[in-house]
Amino acid sequence: MPGQPGAPTAPPTPRAGQGRGRPGSIDEYVKVATFAIGADGRIAQWSERAADFFGLPAADAVGSDPITTLVPRELWQRGRARLERVLSGEEWAGTTPYRGRAGTEGLAELYAMPVGEDPAAGATCLALDLGPLRSVETDLAASEAVFGQTPTGFFLFGPDLRLQRVNDAFAAGAGLGADDLRGRTPAELFPGADADRFHVALRKVLAGDGPILDLRFTGTLAAACRPDRKDQGTGRESGKAWSISLYRLDGAGGHPMGVAGQVQDITSRNLAEREAAGVRRNLALLNEASTHIGSTLDLETTAKELLDVIVPQFCDVATVDLYTALLTGDSGPLLANPETGELRRVAVSSVVGNAPSVLGSERGSVRVAEAGGTLCYPPRSPHARALRTGRSVVPQPGPDPLLRSTLVVPLVARDQVLGLVQLSRAIGSEPFDARDVAIAEELVARAAVCVDNARLYRREHERALILQRSLLPPGNPAASGLEIARRYLPSNNNTEVGGDWFDVIPLPGSRTALVIGDVMGRGLRAAVAMGQLRTAVRTLAMLDLDPAEVLTALDEIARGLGDTSTTDAGQSGEEIYLATCVYAVYDAVKQRCILANAGHLPPALLVPGESAAMVNVPPGLPLGVGGEPFEEVTIELPAGSVLGLYTDGLVESRQHQLDEGLKAFRTALTNGSAELEQLCDQVLEELNPHHGEDDIALLMAKIQPLPEDSVGDWRFPSEPTSVAKAREAACGWLLARGLDELVDTTELLVSELVTNALRHGRGEIRLRLLRDRSMVCEVWDDGYAQPRQRRAQETDEGGRGLQLVSLLAERWGSRRTPNGKIVWFELAL
Repeated sequence: MPGQPGAPTAPPTPRAGQGRGRPGSIDEYVKVATFAIGADGRIAQWSERAADFFGLPAADAVGSDPITTLVPRELWQRGRARLERVLSGEEWAGTTPYRGRAGTEGLAELYAMPVGEDPAAGATCLALDLGPLRSVETDLAASEAVFGQTPTGFFLFGPDLRLQRVNDAFAAGAGLGADDLRGRTPAELFPGADADRFHVALRKVLAGDGPILDLRFTGTLAAACRPDRKDQGTGRESGKAWSISLYRLDGAGGHPMGVAGQVQDITSRNLAEREAAGVRRNLALLNEASTHIGSTLDLETTAKELLDVIVPQFCDVATVDLYTALLTGDSGPLLANPETGELRRVAVSSVVGNAPSVLGSERGSVRVAEAGGTLCYPPRSPHARALRTGRSVVPQPGPDPLLRSTLVVPLVARDQVLGLVQLSRAIGSEPFDARDVAIAEELVARAAVCVDNARLYRREHERALILQRSLLPPGNPAASGLEIARRYLPSNNNTEVGGDWFDVIPLPGSRTALVIGDVMGRGLRAAVAMGQLRTAVRTLAMLDLDPAEVLTALDEIARGLGDTSTTDAGQSGEEIYLATCVYAVYDAVKQRCILANAGHLPPALLVPGESAAMVNVPPGLPLGVGGEPFEEVTIELPAGSVLGLYTDGLVESRQHQLDEGLKAFRTALTNGSAELEQLCDQVLEELNPHHGEDDIALLMAKIQPLPEDSVGDWRFPSEPTSVAKAREAACGWLLARGLDELVDTTELLVSELVTNALRHGRGEIRLRLLRDRSMVCEVWDDGYAQPRQRRAQETDEGGRGLQLVSLLAERWGSRRTPNGKIVWFELAL
């Protein structure tokens, strides 16, 4: 019907005194207007609702013609006829167009009825806007269809948090009728804590905190309403899982009408999610095992790494037992009688406070809880069966109340049983199933390969160390006028041995050869080359050659070690051995040292009162290169000086450069202890924080001067009387030092050597006696011919002097000098 401009696009806000319905009533959704028409056919009364409906104030409406005011022009004639019939006492109801604000038109449901039986009393009219009304009807029909036909459970709680309505799917899930559920509270849907959680969620949604999605519960819906249900106490025995989503229902004016919700049975989805989570967890466990287990080649560490992976991610208690023979490197007894062999517990891990039975046999005859103990499982126990068959065993639950399930898995690598892994789960955990057994076997199989590799490494490494140590000088070598300290630390990064070596060689005349070297490369071939060079050095040292001559001869030997082999391609190639070496000869009488270097790092020298420094010796080329002569350097060593020989593993690593290592070595020597053994330990501690990258050899010698009266030195002319004078000087020197028991032997042997010097030599004769660990007698002459012992015939008048010397002396020999030779012998003190 027609009205004035300004038709609203939303329901108007009620004004004071308008008499609107309560929040959520139909008045908020449908516009309703009332007005009265007098007997004269004019508008007699105009309500505020009519003013809102048509957009026409009462002042303009009262007294106006309703047809021309409210009805479109083309309908005036029809409208006039209907108005006359109503005023004549006839009721009329139907739809009619109307004109609203700003000339807009609408369709209204109009009810017109006379007032009383007297036509002169006029008529009362009620108008409803059909547009919103039809929308409400459509929404209600759609809501009824969704609410009734959807397979998902729907429910509606009123503002008082009581069920107002549920659909058939919800009622079926609860096992009750829809009428029985109406008026129920949250406590009657879920028991205990779940009811409280659901009640809190309803209040939050009703208060406007927003919807709550996927709120999960476990149990039977409305179990508390059904006394026949056995699971009404907890609601969880049924195993049902539910997902509930809640949202607030608001009226047209924004007023809360209640909380609506949707509930879904997600039991199967929960099972699928748990299954998928279990698969993901197992895959993650296997991935962690592949990256974590076997990081080292140590048996005990590998066993602990396995337990770090599976406890507590897979089980609550676990142990690893390995055959004792395996740990000692002997694999023979493992195959002889694997069922009754002795095992050692190498690793234990537990998150259970006290679980003794899982650490022993089923019969309880084994009680070894700590790692390191040995045990033998009874022949008929599940553990012995697993050792015998190489297959996993699930024993019956033991007497321990803390444990629910146990699994025994043998460690098998290369068709050989190495030991057992025992896994247990505590009360409250799921027992082991077939899938768990498969996962455990896969984990243990991976660990078994690492354990077997560690076993082989340990065996080969120990053999390599035995070989390596056999090539080094045994015990603490003694040297005249020197205190010796040495250290050798093999690399632990590889099973192959290195080529580092050192040696201390006593020489005649209170002299000592100090040698240190390094064969380049690793492995048994390098170790063999090192042994050959060490043997050659000892042989050359006994010839009393100069250091440069020794290195020259060693260079020839090193070049001869390279052999010709045939490669896989059929081509021949020469394998070259290179080595570095420092050879030094210390003379205790002169306190002088002669050094030569073949490509090795320079020795370090610490003089009392000074800072340590490197000896300036020409580096030379490594042994095996050839082509260049070696040079010698002579240095004086005062009392208390320390000479340090070392290999590159001490001063060079990935952590620091060579210059930094040499500087640190000098600093450690300068600030170190006066005690030589302690100084060695301090140097290693300072320079070797990352031990294991390379072999380290360290040889240190501290100068200890001989006593002043330990040397007797005389010179005699080349004449016969010198023999008697030499005997007299030697005997007097021995008597003055209380060596009376050596007088007779020394007198006889000195006579023989001086006589030979007169007979076969020329020039001045020199006699020197040295008292050290033994008594040494040396006779110089200018002859170059070396004495040679021969067997004298019965008819020979001479030729028995050297035989006599060899018989009476501990040792004897000769060596060349720049101007002749020296013949010497030693007598034990």
